[in-house]
Amino acid sequence: MARILLKGICKEFKDETVIQDLNLEIKDGSFTVLVGPSGCGKSTTLRMVAGLEKQSGGEIWIDDTCVNETPPGLRDVAMVFQNYALYPTMTVRGNIEFGLKNRGVPRSEREKLVKDISEIVGLAPFLDKKPQSLSGGQRQRVALARAMVKKPKVFILDEPLSNLDAKLRNQMRTELIQLHKRLGTTFVYVTHDQVEAMSMGDEIVVMNKGAIQQADSPMTLYQDPANLFTAQFIGTPAMNIMNMNEVKGLNVRADRPVSYVGFRPEQALLNPDQQVEGLVLKGEILTRESLGAENIYQIRSEAGTFFVKTFLKPLETADAVNVAVPYDQLYYFGSDGDRVYGAMLETKPLVAGGAFV
Repeated sequence: MARILLKGICKEFKDETVIQDLNLEIKDGSFTVLVGPSGCGKSTTLRMVAGLEKQSGGEIWIDDTCVNETPPGLRDVAMVFQNYALYPTMTVRGNIEFGLKNRGVPRSEREKLVKDISEIVGLAPFLDKKPQSLSGGQRQRVALARAMVKKPKVFILDEPLSNLDAKLRNQMRTELIQLHKRLGTTFVYVTHDQVEAMSMGDEIVVMNKGAIQQADSPMTLYQDPANLFTAQFIGTPAMNIMNMNEVKGLNVRADRPVSYVGFRPEQALLNPDQQVEGLVLKGEILTRESLGAENIYQIRSEAGTFFVKTFLKPLETADAVNVAVPYDQLYYFGSDGDRVYGAMLETKPLVAGGAFV
């Protein structure tokens, strides 16, 4: 296992700075996920940790060693890529033990390692097959097994599931979580899929434009976002955000100006039959997406278009509705996008209740 520390990391490509003064601690034995939109710098960060990219400034520490000048092969890091990078002419066994052969590991030890690892990842029946005869999930397991036989301090996984279909992605997510628990090794995982991040990581680092927006546990990110970017990136559907100038009857007092108010779609109450002290919005259903037990509505109001998620009996599009959001479920943000804490209501609470459109 290993603790990774990034101090003041910068990365420049020609005249463009893609990462500026990045500071991050990845805890020993954690499953840390770097998540963000394409081009945010998450894969570049991982490649610098692995030694595949040279940082333009700053220090990278693995345990108590600064690895700035350490070659990739000596960093005790194993990397699993999106495209698997398997050798098509070799069998599964040959792919897994290729690195061991290069390191001069004796045959008897290689055979034991391959046997043990292949059983862990469910590849024992396929050791004599070629990669082209395997499914996508099996190929991914070969890539994992090839990394595991090195017994590294750190596993780095760069969008390893992006080539799989939805069902197989779900299965492999579960298998990776179980694998991490079994190995107890530090996992650093990159994805642009926030659902993948929330379901797998015990620590999530949200990145945008080469900077860390927030690093926290999944539920902290969801329940206590530090800024607009995190609030709208984490969650499906994303948090509804409205301009304060468009929201009538909601005046707040805070230590700095409040420009935006937000709420999670599932915290909104659709046509509540009991009184609710909260923000009241009247609107019309534009679309309804039924997902079995739940329904997601897109609603148009004077304050803008927003989403509501509910488990109630489906309503029809074009229906007029009342939406109430309890005051304690509202989030406030400043013009710079940062969260405004401690906002106090200055107006008498609005009360919603009943079908009163």
